Amino acid sequence: MPAEISKSKKQVIYQVFTRLFGNVNTTNKPWGTLEENGVGKFSDFSEKALQEIKDLGVTHIWYTGVPHHGVITDYSHYGISNDDPSIFKGRAGSPYAVKDYYNVNPDLADHPENRLEEFRALIQRTHKIGLKLLIDIVPNHVARNYEGASTPEGFFPFGAHDDNSKSYLRDNNFYYIVGEQFKVPEWQNGYQPLGGDLQDLKAGKFIEIPAKWTGNGSRLAQPNQNDWYETVKINYGVRPEGTYDFDALPNGFEKKSYKDHFKFWQDKEVPNSWIKFKDIALYWLEMGVDGFRYDMAEMVPVEFWSFMNSHIKTKNENTLLLAEVYQPSLYRDYIHKGKMDYLYDKVEMYDSLKHIMKGYGWTDHISVVLEGLKDIEHEMLHFLENHDEQRIASSEFAGNAKIGMPAMVVSATTTTSPTMIYFGQEVGEPAAENAGFGTASRTSIFDYIGVPHFQRWVNNKKYDGGQLSNQEHELRDFYKRLLNFTIESKALMGKYYDLHYYNKSHSEGYDHRVFSFARWAVDEKLIIISNFEVNDSRVFELKIPQMLISEWNLSDGVYEIEDVLYGSKNSLVVENRMGKVNIILNPLGFFIFKVV
Repeated sequence: MPAEISKSKKQVIYQVFTRLFGNVNTTNKPWGTLEENGVGKFSDFSEKALQEIKDLGVTHIWYTGVPHHGVITDYSHYGISNDDPSIFKGRAGSPYAVKDYYNVNPDLADHPENRLEEFRALIQRTHKIGLKLLIDIVPNHVARNYEGASTPEGFFPFGAHDDNSKSYLRDNNFYYIVGEQFKVPEWQNGYQPLGGDLQDLKAGKFIEIPAKWTGNGSRLAQPNQNDWYETVKINYGVRPEGTYDFDALPNGFEKKSYKDHFKFWQDKEVPNSWIKFKDIALYWLEMGVDGFRYDMAEMVPVEFWSFMNSHIKTKNENTLLLAEVYQPSLYRDYIHKGKMDYLYDKVEMYDSLKHIMKGYGWTDHISVVLEGLKDIEHEMLHFLENHDEQRIASSEFAGNAKIGMPAMVVSATTTTSPTMIYFGQEVGEPAAENAGFGTASRTSIFDYIGVPHFQRWVNNKKYDGGQLSNQEHELRDFYKRLLNFTIESKALMGKYYDLHYYNKSHSEGYDHRVFSFARWAVDEKLIIISNFEVNDSRVFELKIPQMLISEWNLSDGVYEIEDVLYGSKNSLVVENRMGKVNIILNPLGFFIFKVV
């Protein structure tokens, strides 16, 4: 969003794996086919379904897995070429091995020949309900058999004009292993594509001469089974030895606006891959997409992002740009030089909360994370689940979705950044299925599979939670209360004050399994407390230091405070400019107290 309004209201992104959302088939056969295990469609996102998502407290929906990636299901009668399962992961294919950037996954359409029109209709329904939508762009790699069959006239697919007699040229889209032919990995530990069910499929026939570098950077003509063998790496003008074949941004450009970045690139020659991805992004913007989530953005030079994102913002400055970056040392470059709106706060906030939820982390570290990222706190997206991470309710993580509740309060309220949740998180989905390629604890993005707890909310496409248990209803109600409060709260877009360390040293009964802080704006003052302890209550007198009491301009007296989520009341007593609140926190308990 534009800088002048981006901090006016907290945002909530609902990530949904599009193929799985409306699938009500409960067969869940390992390596099952589309016919056996079912698949969700664009049409499953009815106005009723989208309204329920919005009512959860959502402002944006990220439709994951929309671009046309390689699929094993036979769509050849629609003019779509078959894919070799020996170079794809899972029965349904990887959403991060895109085969055609100008079209959408045929699995998602009721009528595959009209799949793009069906996606346009989904965009219109999404906007009608009042939600904005994101899709993926995967800049570092494309499917090993990228075709770009739907590329518009006047544009060209990746690799169309490459000189593959050279291992590297600036305007080649791929890197080549000259003189060698690609070979599929040597399968180990009992693994076989499709679980070994290859007899009736076109398998092992894929020919690639010369071989290309693999998406994760492997330069072997026969990559390892654990490499991203289904993809090939895009060449952004980075020579094989690591030097750059393009202009660097001048010193101080991190302080410049996207308009200045756009002007900078106007008279520069840039690698062909930059232009292709810029054209792809503008194509989807023209269709009505409101933003992009960039996969593994840190594997692509930050100068490309300056070029790409400044073009996007020039087209529509309200476009939301979210990037997957895992190296904290790169955060500020990708925000300021790369002109990203938001980055995953994975290795700082998420990892800290995960360790606390699992029982061995200390809440002390939350304050350390917040202090270290204070200058970019708004740009660091908070989440507790996504398609790459373990489900909270899985036995490999916490084993109980309720353990995520105090962590979600902290994640959603400590900063002004957006919050993201993953579909099924709100009903405690544990991802226990044996899907095939995908492993338990993460809902598989590679297989045709049902999502059992979430299917109970879908309730045969009534989208009313009619089959949820009481516990699942209560969990979803918690998320609905919390998220709706966050998108309306003025205080959560205001100031922050750490109460944790003061109370840890001054309040008996307060320890490293509790976390507390204050948030406020002119018309709203909040005291937020979470207990991460699973089995034990915490009873203590929460102390509010004189500095905060003075900031809030509270005179001596008794002030009513009320929990905004469930309505319980308490008292804030101010004496001699010091505040105190008697707190009883149940196991996994939390309060968001508003000073009335």
